[in-house]
Amino acid sequence: MSENKSASRQSGVRASGIVRSVTVSGLLLAVGLVLPFLTGQLKSIGSMLLPMHIPVLLCGLICGWRYGAAVGFILPLFRNLLFSMPPMPGAISMAFEMGVYGLVAGAVYSASRWKCVVSVYKSLIAAMLAGRLVWGAAQYLILGIRGEGFTLEAFLAGAFLNAIPGIILQLIFIPILMLALGKTGAVRLQKREDHALCSRSESK
Repeated sequence: MSENKSASRQSGVRASGIVRSVTVSGLLLAVGLVLPFLTGQLKSIGSMLLPMHIPVLLCGLICGWRYGAAVGFILPLFRNLLFSMPPMPGAISMAFEMGVYGLVAGAVYSASRWKCVVSVYKSLIAAMLAGRLVWGAAQYLILGIRGEGFTLEAFLAGAFLNAIPGIILQLIFIPILMLALGKTGAVRLQKREDHALCSRSESK
């Protein structure tokens, strides 16, 4: 009897977790659809802020790599379908890139022994590097099929140089938001007094 109750309780917890993750993923997908309209008002650097990246990285950190990968892959394709932005074939490259963002951010954070700001930064940096490499590979293949070239200079400009404002924004805003969510109990995050222990543990 007690085993049945325990199994039923665990099943209920899992179902509740799935519902929460699906709900949060849906909300972040919606944010990713709308946010570029807001940053687009900043004519000089709006597109350089990489507004669609933020909800995808957050989805991986909060909901896990499966949801992060799904939202990341769907978002640019869905936005292209609705608003014709980002344009094709760039939306395809971005789908692979952002899918990797969500996947790697969620996988690295989930595998971290300590859920703290250090782990958030490591997850973000790993995701940013992996996603940009995948974007470069996708661009090279797609443009190659179209008979167009994709040089190393174009990769460095698109992946890093033009993305500097967005990278800085993500490295500042996402850890702050995770800390705020951790204080409310919405996400699991170690307290400030545990951060030194987290840093020592993660560096080993």
